[in-house]
Amino acid sequence: MNRLFTALACAGLIAATATAVSAKLMSNISDQPTRFSGSCCVYTGAPALPVTLSMVIAGGGPSNFSTQTLVHTLAGDKTDAEVASLKQKFGDQKVTNFVNVFNFVVSDSLRIVKAKGIALPSTPNPDPKDGKALAGALWGAGQTGEGYNVEVMLDRAVSHGIHDQVMDDIDKKFGIGPDADYHAVLNQAMHNLASVYGFKSSM
Repeated sequence: MNRLFTALACAGLIAATATAVSAKLMSNISDQPTRFSGSCCVYTGAPALPVTLSMVIAGGGPSNFSTQTLVHTLAGDKTDAEVASLKQKFGDQKVTNFVNVFNFVVSDSLRIVKAKGIALPSTPNPDPKDGKALAGALWGAGQTGEGYNVEVMLDRAVSHGIHDQVMDDIDKKFGIGPDADYHAVLNQAMHNLASVYGFKSSM
């Protein structure tokens, strides 16, 4: 199984602070096996639609989403250093895979959302222009009560079901290798942002 970082679905859950996650959110997490994170974790609750919308707008909007634009919004003046750090750790090809797959993830997720008749919220939360607040909301979305998990963040972004569906679509279009690269680079990028902004995990 797997989780994904794009699309939208219902409810607002994640505060823009990311220093703690409520018991309500934790109650929807189980230790089911995942495709890229071992035995933990799966989030089966309602997705955080306003946060996901904020992320999509921060990346240029539904019709013009760009991974590079989103990274620039999240990292601000540290964007060049962040990209260089990711390339040093993973190499150019894996970072390129991350960029290309993320772009596809957003468009595919929005396609699925439209097909399912899921209504988008009228207002994003947090402010898409506030990179630190958005990074904090996404970091909070990945909390399991035992730390951060990128697949839980993606579950909360789009719902577990849509996350799985998009992952299958990624594998068909790009292969499982680029899918794994997408998850790994995204996971590291979120940890890097947490370090820059001083976010902590809920334990």
